Amino acid sequence: MSSLLVEKVLNNNVIIAKHPEYDEIVVIGKGIGFNRKSKDVIPMEAVEKMFILTNKEERDQYKQLVPHINEQLIEVMNEAILYISQQCKEPLNEHIHVALTDHIAFAIKRLEQGLAIHNPFLFETKEIYPMEYEMAKHVVQMIKERMGVDLGEDEIGFVALHIYSAMTNQHITEIQEYSRLIADLVKIIEEKLGSPIPRDSLDFSRLLTHLRFAIERIRRGEKVKEATGLDRLLHQEYPEMYSLAWKLTKVMEQRLHKPVYQAEVSYLTVHLHRVAQKNE
Repeated sequence: MSSLLVEKVLNNNVIIAKHPEYDEIVVIGKGIGFNRKSKDVIPMEAVEKMFILTNKEERDQYKQLVPHINEQLIEVMNEAILYISQQCKEPLNEHIHVALTDHIAFAIKRLEQGLAIHNPFLFETKEIYPMEYEMAKHVVQMIKERMGVDLGEDEIGFVALHIYSAMTNQHITEIQEYSRLIADLVKIIEEKLGSPIPRDSLDFSRLLTHLRFAIERIRRGEKVKEATGLDRLLHQEYPEMYSLAWKLTKVMEQRLHKPVYQAEVSYLTVHLHRVAQKNE
């Protein structure tokens, strides 16, 4: 296929077009809509970036969103999403065009009105999703340089979650719930230990990583093989940390609505014992 048929021009950078295989699509490209009109034919080599919305609801949301968004922001976000896709080297969920553009537009509006929103999961996000956090930092810096708007570090964390959502095909609300769950688990651990865990410590980083992968295993229903006799030994040697690990897995079960295999208790006990030792 060598050309697309323009159906509607949304602005200089976004058009609705007809595709012989996918029917209606949204086409994004710098200046792609400039001086275009309905029924114009566009050669494929002129399309800088094309993405296809197969879900009618999402397609309609994007159509409704674009006219209310600063056109410069649309252009910057297109470049930002292209950068993200090049960095992660894997297909992104198309919804990132709607979700991230809408989020950034709303964040800029809040900033202009003096309504800053604190990100309670910033540190956890930075530790758990370091690659996504670095990409998000670049996106926020790009917005600052191109639009003169500094969204700040809290927004870097929110953008990182949107990037992870697009990479894993998980809804952003689900990702946020996992971050909230990890923060709540850490709070339970610190209450039991009687003191905060140093955020810059290697043990804290390892603990967050373990909790993240434990949650992902539970979500997928993946069974962890346990070493023979390990559970009994840990129960005897570290009863307090074992009891805490058991409590944490019950919280995971309740929040994730999934069963947790006994081996998760054992391996979590080992991590908790290490943290408790360093915290004494």
